[in-house]
Amino acid sequence: MLKKSSVFWPILLLILLIALIALAFYLFKPTVLEPNDFAKLVSNFDECVALGNPILESYPAQCLTPDGRTFVQDIGNELEKMDLIKINSPRPNQVVSSPLRIEGFARGYWFFEADFPVKLYDADNNLIASGIAQAQGEWMTEDFVPFVANLEFEKPLAEKGNLILEKDNPSGLPEHDDYLRVPLFFNN
Repeated sequence: MLKKSSVFWPILLLILLIALIALAFYLFKPTVLEPNDFAKLVSNFDECVALGNPILESYPAQCLTPDGRTFVQDIGNELEKMDLIKINSPRPNQVVSSPLRIEGFARGYWFFEADFPVKLYDADNNLIASGIAQAQGEWMTEDFVPFVANLEFEKPLAEKGNLILEKDNPSGLPEHDDYLRVPLFFNN
């Protein structure tokens, strides 16, 4: 005849083991996202990419969510200003560090006295550097003129920022203001 204690402890241990396994599955079950859950998680291009969604081959890049929404990468206002000013370096969303060399082409009327202001801001719109872009050719023209500028700055705490290339406006009249905005990432 079997003793009660010789059967009781193995059964009790088996029940406890099954209970622990069930608890572990309950607490650590993998999260399966339904398409409607993406609406709560994704509100911009960077979040869409971070979740591993496909990126469409286009310019600017576009990220597509499972629920059919599309998020467009921020490239500043490059496409709207391409008839006035073009930047070769740095490109939108490029990772930059100090010193930052800026190169491109601008219409002659973007300059005044062969230069125009250049400013670098962090994500909180704090000015972290400013300088002057210099024409590298005859600027008294309506054609594109090459320019260069160099900015030195302390690495900001923010991960992102914006480079602003301002049309020189000696008149001070707001209707003559214009700028090119280039979003950038700072080297960590």
